[in-house]
Amino acid sequence: MMQPLAERVGQLMMVGFEGLKPPPHILAWLASGRIGGIYLFARNIESPAQVKRLIADCRAAAQHPILVGIDQEGGIVARLRDGFSESPGAMALGASGDCQLAEDVAFMLGREMAALGINWNFAPVADIAHQRDNPSVGTRAVGRDRRLVSELVAAQVRGFQRAGVAATVKHFPGLGNSVIDTHDAPARVSGSLSFLYAEDLLPFRAAIAAGVGCVMLTHVIYDELDSELPATLSPQIVDGLLRRELGLDGVVCTDCMEMKAMTDAFGSGESAVMALQAGVDLVLFSHSREAQEAAYDAALTAALSGRIAEERIDLSVSRVQALKRRFRLHNAPPLEIIGCEAHRALAREAARAGTIMIKQGGAVPVNVTSKRIVLIEFSSHWSPDADKAGSQSRFASLLSRRIPRVARHLVDPESDFTDKTLDVVSALSGAEAVILVTRNAHMQPAQRRLAQFVCDSSRKAILVCAGNPYDAGVIHGADSVICTNGDSGPSLEAAVDAICGDYSPSGKLTVEI
Repeated sequence: MMQPLAERVGQLMMVGFEGLKPPPHILAWLASGRIGGIYLFARNIESPAQVKRLIADCRAAAQHPILVGIDQEGGIVARLRDGFSESPGAMALGASGDCQLAEDVAFMLGREMAALGINWNFAPVADIAHQRDNPSVGTRAVGRDRRLVSELVAAQVRGFQRAGVAATVKHFPGLGNSVIDTHDAPARVSGSLSFLYAEDLLPFRAAIAAGVGCVMLTHVIYDELDSELPATLSPQIVDGLLRRELGLDGVVCTDCMEMKAMTDAFGSGESAVMALQAGVDLVLFSHSREAQEAAYDAALTAALSGRIAEERIDLSVSRVQALKRRFRLHNAPPLEIIGCEAHRALAREAARAGTIMIKQGGAVPVNVTSKRIVLIEFSSHWSPDADKAGSQSRFASLLSRRIPRVARHLVDPESDFTDKTLDVVSALSGAEAVILVTRNAHMQPAQRRLAQFVCDSSRKAILVCAGNPYDAGVIHGADSVICTNGDSGPSLEAAVDAICGDYSPSGKLTVEI
């Protein structure tokens, strides 16, 4: 029997919520078929057992099978951290040059998601790192070479889906040439179609060929494809380019529709309607119950009035149902695999393989017994997840285990030559070696100036680029330079091990610095 139209529209809505338990209204929506599933953020995560209970409660309440999604790219974007296996991000995997390793890491992450009941991952990132000043891609991208990106993206798709979790390749048709974060403002990309076809679309073609379950759109306007509407709302891009030209027969989803690029220009209800009209199958609202209700009400009204054809709704429902059947997690692994030693060992291997020694001087390896080693580390404001996980101080903790007498100084990246940095300046005097950890200094003038001062004032400086590797091209004079391609726990540990001489990093840069 066909579901009522109100339920069919609901199956195309995905929502997020606050808290470690599903709120009553979420359980009610699942019971009535008003939403097709949920997706989780760090705000919903406390422990593996808690997450599994949360998901089980949602599944038990739901009238229909549901999708449970999450952003678990690895690296800088990972909602599952404490108590779970962390992994290096896409650029570190690219630096390894090892497709099998990338697939194995994705499979590892997928197994842990499957153990929790998560059957939909918003990864991998297929964007090409065209712009060093891109505020939202960075080390989330494999690199600059379209062929390497394509190979690694396809490998990650295979790994996630071999674990029983639907992969989502993003952000179509390619976010790498934008210098504006659509969380904050509308963005527009100009450029020839020939460049887009030759570069940005290749990784998406590779993912489709690998059988990817879902493609996520971006809210960017592409002048040469549709000069008026962002990709999320453009029939030319969704139905024309993605489905007819590239041949996708799987699910298409939006990025969060509560980003300012959407809400400021279109509003919650109208943007949901326009996305469905364009051919989108799943519309995502991450935060506000008010926005989620507005989106559902507007979509249902449009369907009842014929503004959205019922056949259009039914086609999307059939695709979503097929995705749920394909990734129904009927053989989910036990919770005990989460954070197991085999997974941690694989993450360490991948992190070391993705670490780059751009320059090695006499300061590496350091004398671990010295009393005159100084650490100057810039904290991270780039990612809320990184801050919550404490990654800006984790390096200091890891280093202290190896060099117990290291003098540690944590610096705000937005501070300049002020009284707050006088202790940093005084620490340089008499230091045998200074370990300088930067995070995206190439985009932060104050951090870049102070980091350069540290290099200029140190007898021997070891520069560790813990964010984007571009820092190695704008900070000069270091004795040794190491790029981690991201500051996940395993990558930071790999940098410490390299500084202490445990191994010699062999990773290769995937972008030009």
